[in-house]
Amino acid sequence: MGVDFDTVYVDDVSRHYGRRRALAHVTLEARRGEVLGLFGPNGAGKSTLISILSTLLRPSGGGVRYGAHTVGDTGDALRGQIGVLGHDLYLYGDLTARENLRFFGRLYGLDRLEARVTDALGRARLSDRADDRVGSFSRGLRQRLAFERALLHAPRLVLLDEPFTGLDDDSAQVLIERLRTLRDAGHIVVMATHDFDTAEAVVDRSLCVDRGRAWPVADGAGTLRERYRRTLAGRA
Repeated sequence: MGVDFDTVYVDDVSRHYGRRRALAHVTLEARRGEVLGLFGPNGAGKSTLISILSTLLRPSGGGVRYGAHTVGDTGDALRGQIGVLGHDLYLYGDLTARENLRFFGRLYGLDRLEARVTDALGRARLSDRADDRVGSFSRGLRQRLAFERALLHAPRLVLLDEPFTGLDDDSAQVLIERLRTLRDAGHIVVMATHDFDTAEAVVDRSLCVDRGRAWPVADGAGTLRERYRRTLAGRA
């Protein structure tokens, strides 16, 4: 049975690797029907936060609730409601695009699997490459396939770490439209990215992550990049 939730609550979460602090007392909410953007320099803690939200990493302190649930309460039922696209695309180069999607669909025990796979290939604009081995794909093609792999089981929470990597302008626009569709359908989307210009077209709220801490990007005049820089300068 799936787990139902409309909001993810991150409550005073910290994460340490030995003496190195990756996250320090981060508190935030991610809500149904919105795209939450995480912005910050390399090593700021964005990927660590995504890993904790995905349940792949445990916090050293604090906790995460998915509505009224925790991963300790619900385990695999909760994980079945989470889709993740990270730096590792989790695709098998010796398998075709179709075979990759079938493999992950079977892991989730999905019904109507062939129809889901065909639809996903169409959304990725890979129908004509469906039976080509993924090892022959460019980074951009693999990125598009991996994005649909992460959505194949219709997760409630979608976690994206640098989703625009390797995408040309047309593919990035397709991804933006896909994100808008997810938002309008009531999914919770959390996206870490450096691509301010592309992300500005789709994010509803933005957080600045720096040196393991997180706070809202300043409101007011200017582009997202300008407001982000103003936020960082105010915290220096």
